[in-house]
Amino acid sequence: MQRTTRIIPGDTPGQQFSLEVLTVNGNNPAAPSAYLQAALHGGEFPGVAAIHFLVPMLEAAEKEGMIAGDITLVPMANPIGSAQWLFSEPQGRFELFSRTNFNRDHFELGDFDTSSLPALNAPLPAAVRLKAELLRLALPHEIILDLHCDGESEQYIYIHKAFWPGMRDLASALKCTAVLTWEGTADFAFEEAAAQPALKTKADAPDYNRRAVTTVEFKGMSDVSAEKGREDAKGLYDFLVHRGTIKGRSKIRLEDFSGPVTPLQNAEMVKTPAGGMVLYHVEVGNTVKKGAKLVTIVTKPGDASGDLVLTAPQAGFILTRRKHRFLRRGDDVLKLLGAKPSATAKPGSLEA
Repeated sequence: MQRTTRIIPGDTPGQQFSLEVLTVNGNNPAAPSAYLQAALHGGEFPGVAAIHFLVPMLEAAEKEGMIAGDITLVPMANPIGSAQWLFSEPQGRFELFSRTNFNRDHFELGDFDTSSLPALNAPLPAAVRLKAELLRLALPHEIILDLHCDGESEQYIYIHKAFWPGMRDLASALKCTAVLTWEGTADFAFEEAAAQPALKTKADAPDYNRRAVTTVEFKGMSDVSAEKGREDAKGLYDFLVHRGTIKGRSKIRLEDFSGPVTPLQNAEMVKTPAGGMVLYHVEVGNTVKKGAKLVTIVTKPGDASGDLVLTAPQAGFILTRRKHRFLRRGDDVLKLLGAKPSATAKPGSLEA
């Protein structure tokens, strides 16, 4: 395994950022290659743990000559966001200067040619140059996995509808309990940017069915442990075996995934109409009926007249909850997957 460091010059004198890239060269040029990155949101670490435990598995496979396709890993894809701290709290979701989500406004390319992307020393903000470098690293690969997590969550993946059911193997390997499918474009998250060239490839092209581009949500922010990291690493490894990137016999059974496959427009983002303390009545993974109590927002502690009870707008599956227990007016509280489109649905690959 080769380890290299890309240096991203900062936007002010004396500042620079380091992007570590790990590569394993395969021994079969015909095998599908894979790109995995984690922590594009600088404070999300379940994916970092998964890659941490995946690396020794890949090193062992490399020694045995089992790596068929090239593999590129970026364990911490956002050194800019990881360095942003405010009052002892990490602030890795939004770039502090532009206030832009690090997983938005990526580059739109018409094909797999990355020569038009700005160089690492281009006269552009560091965050923009970082996005260009990540896409430049990713697009040569057929398999592109962007590893994230939610606040409190079940394990699930976002995929473009064109890649389903072809990516049922990933959902099975990672023991996902749900899949969210999307179409169209919105704010150009990394997944959208990486998927667009593949989506423009004709479906009858020889390599079309080998392509897999997705955002993986490895449960919640606090689901970082050696046990969880090893489990997720094993799932990623088994998926790469199933795809032929790593030689071996796959243990994946497609029938192991039996969760809902829900169009993104059916995801109900339940918002709070007022700021206050959050008291949940449901856990992630629960199935609820329309009108069921989901959460109480306490706006006047000690005075029940200020309690606001939010109910399910339709029957469905509780996929995520916010990890914070005090929210502002208009904040998302939880995500419910229903059988029909939400009245507040937006286009794109991600809901917020």
